[in-house]
Amino acid sequence: MSSRECPAAVLFDMDGTLVDTEDLWWDACVEVAAGLGTPVGEADREALFGLAVEDAALHITAALDTTGGPGARAVEAMLTDAFTSRIESGVTTLPGAVALLEALRAAGIPAGLVSASPRPVVDLVLETVGGHRFRLSVAAGDSARNKPAPDPYLAAAARLGVDPAACVAIEDSPTGVASARSAGCAVIVVGPFGGMSEVSGVTAVPTLESVDLPLLRRIVSPPGAVTPRT
Repeated sequence: MSSRECPAAVLFDMDGTLVDTEDLWWDACVEVAAGLGTPVGEADREALFGLAVEDAALHITAALDTTGGPGARAVEAMLTDAFTSRIESGVTTLPGAVALLEALRAAGIPAGLVSASPRPVVDLVLETVGGHRFRLSVAAGDSARNKPAPDPYLAAAARLGVDPAACVAIEDSPTGVASARSAGCAVIVVGPFGGMSEVSGVTAVPTLESVDLPLLRRIVSPPGAVTPRT
């Protein structure tokens, strides 16, 4: 593959990467946990960060009395409803997101959305970000396993007909980074998550405003390849 064909696609995480929904997710977790009589604290916030809704439900139910109360599937539905209701009130697109998506579209590079959130949440966010900017979207349930398994990224690459190793995944959490790396993607991690920049195959940036076409091409180009000027 020539450097002009790199990357074959750019695959974006959604929550905390493209849109500012992390506080909304935390508020949903707090509401559901409190309603079940098992309040969550700051330590739980770190544990729940970046988790798929089914894993968050397991985290919350682990603290419940095992002799009673709803099961993980019921808690998963509660979390989805609580999160969706907050998303319906509107979300904020993070700095640099729209500009990067437009640059990819102008360059003819497919963009995909690969989220651990449920389909109703993904579809609501796409209304804000612009579904026309994405070639496809993968939500919870669209692959056999959710993040941190590689399945969502492998599914996106397969649907696009591209090699995952020729794709760049843009993530913001350890869970998402693990998923993308295990799928074979080059990874850009956005935000203040120290240590991940030292992981092989991961490039750390403060915001999406730091991501441009030369950077994307550079991190997936074969060693010694000359990346084109833009």
